[in-house]
Amino acid sequence: MGMDHLALFLRIVEKGGLAVAGRDFGLSPATVSERLAALEKHYGATLIVRSTRAISLTEEGRVLVSGARRLLAEAQEIESRIRLGTETISGPVRLSAPVDLGRRYLVPIVDAFLAEHPQASVELNLADGYVDMVGQGLDFAIRRGMLADSRLRSRSLGANRRVACAAAAYIALHGAPAHPHDLASHDCLLMRFGQHLDADWPFLVDGKTLRVMVHGRRIANDGSLIRQWCLAGHGIALKSIHDVQDDLASGALVELLGDYSAKGSSLQIVYPDSAVQPRRVRLLMERIVLAFGG
Repeated sequence: MGMDHLALFLRIVEKGGLAVAGRDFGLSPATVSERLAALEKHYGATLIVRSTRAISLTEEGRVLVSGARRLLAEAQEIESRIRLGTETISGPVRLSAPVDLGRRYLVPIVDAFLAEHPQASVELNLADGYVDMVGQGLDFAIRRGMLADSRLRSRSLGANRRVACAAAAYIALHGAPAHPHDLASHDCLLMRFGQHLDADWPFLVDGKTLRVMVHGRRIANDGSLIRQWCLAGHGIALKSIHDVQDDLASGALVELLGDYSAKGSSLQIVYPDSAVQPRRVRLLMERIVLAFGG
């Protein structure tokens, strides 16, 4: 089956629909349907299940997504080496990262990468919730916590300590908690990750992890907004040290319960378990690893 069919299939998955994928390729919906049917006939399996609102991949479809990305990456790598020379970096890189981390750390790295490689492009998806790497066609993502998806590989960017913090104005009005249990009487700023509300905060008490249920009147799925509310004195936040270290250094925020700070979780680059990555992807990943001291 031709590379064009595989590229179209990937675009259907990334865009979430046949019609919108067809527009990117200048094809009618009927032609896209015909080519998808030809792929399914060729592989002898249903690849995509369509409903009136969305599409979803079958297990065979997921296998083809991984294989198609690998084949297309290899083809692009060969073309780049032959037509453009081994030193020329071109083509798109798609990545995802948490909002605050992306704005504060990744944007300067991406800007430097694009300045050095004018034929490359970067699509940066900033989101604090779970991002489907396969469905959105991402080359890699930066995530906090342990790797749970066996289809992904990872590279460490170091530890990610979370810090309870508040503005001096909040502390002046409400006082500072002396023990994690004191958070019950404080207004906390809560993050929502999809269906999960991050309201059980971990602390280290007598060498053991203590999870404290907190509450608050402000809830958001945007870590940058949580930080802004914290800076404005609206409550106590539990933030990654990467997000607030400048605020702590300047005195805009004050660390709380430092003696009870839990062990840091991991910060890592995750990427599909594919045998081949385009050189442009590898180079940007290396820049990020080096910037974080990896």
